Formats: sequence, structure tokens, C-alpha cells
Amino acid sequence: MATLSLAAILAEPARRHPDRTALVEGDLRLTFKELWQKARAQGAALAKLGVRPGDRVALMAPNTAEFPTAYYAILAAGGVVVPVHLLLSTEEVEHVLRDSGATLLLCHPAQAKTGAAAAEATDVRMVRLGGDGELEALAAATEPLTAYATRDADDPAVVFYTSGTTGVPKGAVLSHFNLVMNATVNAFDANDIRPDDTALGALPLFHAFGQTVSMNSTWRAGATLVLLPRFDAARAIELMVEENVNTFHGVPTMYVGLVAAAEAAAELPELRICISGGASLPVAVLERFEKAFGTPVYEGYGLSETSPTASVNQPDFGTRPGTIGHPLWGVDVEIARADVDDRVELLPVGELGEVVIRGHNVFSGYLGRPEATAEALVDGWFRSGDLGTKDADGFLSIVDRKKDVIIRGGYNVYPREVEEVLMRHPSVGQAAVIGLPDPVHGEEICAVVVAAEDATPDLARTIIEWSKEHLGRHKYPRLVEFTDELPLGPSMKVLKRELRAHYSA
Repeated sequence: MATLSLAAILAEPARRHPDRTALVEGDLRLTFKELWQKARAQGAALAKLGVRPGDRVALMAPNTAEFPTAYYAILAAGGVVVPVHLLLSTEEVEHVLRDSGATLLLCHPAQAKTGAAAAEATDVRMVRLGGDGELEALAAATEPLTAYATRDADDPAVVFYTSGTTGVPKGAVLSHFNLVMNATVNAFDANDIRPDDTALGALPLFHAFGQTVSMNSTWRAGATLVLLPRFDAARAIELMVEENVNTFHGVPTMYVGLVAAAEAAAELPELRICISGGASLPVAVLERFEKAFGTPVYEGYGLSETSPTASVNQPDFGTRPGTIGHPLWGVDVEIARADVDDRVELLPVGELGEVVIRGHNVFSGYLGRPEATAEALVDGWFRSGDLGTKDADGFLSIVDRKKDVIIRGGYNVYPREVEEVLMRHPSVGQAAVIGLPDPVHGEEICAVVVAAEDATPDLARTIIEWSKEHLGRHKYPRLVEFTDELPLGPSMKVLKRELRAHYSA
């Protein structure tokens, strides 16, 4: 069996470009050599704490230097990283610790209250990160590891807990091969990342998108990562200007914020690469961003189970707004019949069906859940649960989640299509479209809107009338509800399950 470790993503640039800046966080600047030295010292400390190759170690930290240091320390010691989403309740963190079988929880002081309560309830040892934390102290008194632990390419490297949009979060097991390949192909085949690039690390590193695309792909190319612990659009623009950031990775809500903040900004960064993912980017937002910042946005698509990137708009193929571009190098993305569960039956070009994926990026399964794994991995393909199409030029488009389709009076209505139209209304800041139970039509279409101005009953009527003009008679929303913010899951997708529960009640 071939050996491979995700730790090489940091070890190699430390060997090849030791003095190049790897990480910037506030006033802290670390070269690749310094960062790898810290990670090896912490890796030795973890080994002293009893972490053995294959042990799962939970990591709970924001976008500060503590996260990547501990992440690569776990990998260097041969452990498996279990990133914990920072907005989880104590009970939800308990589920992750129990379900993953974590032997240790590494926790940043900012998360200590929740972390300590969950660790105590599950009898998992918690070790504090940070300047005066236990891990730093132990690392300072320990000789750093001379090299990272040997791992087989197919050994687990990271267990990502899915956002639970369909119920209880499940642990998706990603191998060293999955994650090294995804970082490599993102860096060199899809995006042309260069060693003198500087990327903004604003996406949460505990999530697959931030971890693979922002952190691992950037360092795979030997480029610099500037961390922003808490996303604020105005501060992000300032920081990008200060640090000469030319690469931005974000989710749609971040792009909405940056477009608004650009109007008041004294100076805008000169961006070369902008990548959007995590959820569908409304074309109206993409157009406003490209106009304000003068740079194209490459929208992509992926899931925790696919490392995460499966498909993205790429310069080699040209870009097409409203699509997710073409599959990554070495990955196949096709459209299959959505109503057949026990086999994958591929559909002809242009037909609507379920997005299925195969390639080096597809996970090995859900931890301890053979039935869920068998449902997801069929005939060598991963069934995404998303509905999409592929056109004659090979461009893929996501239409919606299979579970989010609204059936009104026997007609299928795809919320994404309605949301795209709503986002073009000047009074709509954000929109999510859901189906609510209806005695006449089965389901009624409801738009949940974050208004760009004061919400009034008149505004609801205006939006409905406007939608009527731009959508088919079976598609426009009959109900408009206003909210201050939409509920987001760990991957920054809108939790429509929560909206349906709230507004049905």
C-alpha cells in the first residue's frame, strides 16, 4: 500500500520554501519553517498525551493560528482530525465526540465553556490551545517530531460531520489520498494558484470548503494565507488591501456583504481569483460583485463527502454565470435518474436528475453507518441528493436539493429558480423559498425574505406582484415572510428544514 499523509501539505513547503510567509493573523507572521516546527512540537506533545496513529482527535478552534497548528500536529502524530463546528450547542458537540469516538478534544479558549461541558459529559479529555494553554506548554517542553507518522494513502485523515440538513449529523470519513488530491487539483488544475499569491482565510477552517480550498490548496502551492477570525465585510476589504490579498474564497452571504461594503470602502483590493461555493450564488449577486471588484467569480460545487470540490468554473473551459462549471481533473460528475435508488442510471444531456460523482475525491463512507454509506455509494458513484442538469458544452447546473422541491397542485417548483428571480428585486437582500402545507394545493410557495429596506405589508404585496410578472403562474410565491436573518448550517447553507418547521407552525 502506498504511503501518503495530508501533513505533507505543510511539511513540503517548509522544506522547499522555509522562509516564505505561510500564515498571517493580526500581528503574527509565521514562515512555513516556523509553522511546521510548531506543528511538529505539538505533534510530539500529543504523542506524549497518548495519541497513537489512527486515534481520532476533536479540534474546536476559530480561524486563528491555533487551528492550523493543531490540525497539522494531529496529522503529524498520525491522528485523525475531527473538526467541530463552533456554533454547535453543548449537546451537539457531545454527539460529535461520542459518535466519532474521539480520545481527546483540543479546544481554543473562546470555545472553552461549550467544549468543557461536552468533554465532561462524554468523559473525553479536553486540552486547551493558545499561548498559555496546556498543549503549548507541553510542546515547549518536548522535542519536536523529526518527521510525521507514516500513513497509508487510504487511511482516514479527517472526519467531517455533515450539517444535518437531513437529520442527525453523520461523520464523513475522508482519506489522506482524498484530501491531498483535492488540494492539489484545486491548486494547479482548477485555479492556477501561484507561490506569490495571498489568500484571505475568511471561511471557517472547521468546514471542508475553508479547510481544503483556503488552507490546504493555498499551502499546497506554497502561497500565503491571511486569517480573518470573524467575517465582517468592511474589515475583510480593509485587510485584503493591507495585506495585498489577491485571492478570495467565500460563500454567497459573504459576497452579498462585500458588494454592500464596497460602496463605502476607501480602496478595494486587486483580486485575481474569487471562488464561491457552499451554496448557490444568485446570478444577480455575482454580477454586482464582478462590477464592483472588476474580477470574475468562479462558482463551484462540492460536499463534505467529496473533499469537498467536485465541479467548478475554470479558466480552461470558460465560465458561465449560474452554473458550477466543469468537473475537477480526475473527477466525473453526471446526472442520473433521481427516482431510482438501487442503481445509477445516467441521463442524456439536458435532462434533469440527481447529481452523481465519482473520482479521487469521494469519501470512504459514513463513520459507523454502513446502511447510510450503502445508500450514498451506489455502483461506484456518490449520490449527492442534489438535482441538476448538464448542457451540451459540459456545464453543470444545480437546480435544487431533492428534498427541497415544492410540489404545488401537482407541479414541481424548484426553489432555486424562484430565489434567483427574487434576488433581482431591489428591496430583497436575501431570500429562501420553501413549501408550506396547503389544504388545496398540497404545498404553497412561501418566500422568506431579509429585506434591503424596512419591511412593510406593502413590501410583501409588491414582491408578490413583481414575482407574478417574472415567474410562471404555478411558481410565484403567494406568501412572503420577513426575517432579520436566515438560519445557516455549518456549511453556510440555509437550513430550510428549520424555516419549514417555523413557518408551518
